[in-house]
Amino acid sequence: MEKHEPFFRIRAYGTAELALLYSPHLTTQGATRQLRRWIVYNPSLESELARMGYHAGHRCLTPKQVACIVEHLGEP
Repeated sequence: MEKHEPFFRIRAYGTAELALLYSPHLTTQGATRQLRRWIVYNPSLESELARMGYHAGHRCLTPKQVACIVEHLGEP
């Protein structure tokens, strides 16, 4: 039997949905806070996302915003 590795697909995600992929061991609120901290502590990521229209409190991320996060943080 072949074992299939799960793969991450770039698409639109809810912020909490993406945060939970990065931190599945945390609660939804905790994972969302952690993702936000990672964004804030990475000035180049934060500025790129801001240019794409992202700001704290957004509940949805576009595929381009998700790709930018993955580029800076790696795949979840």
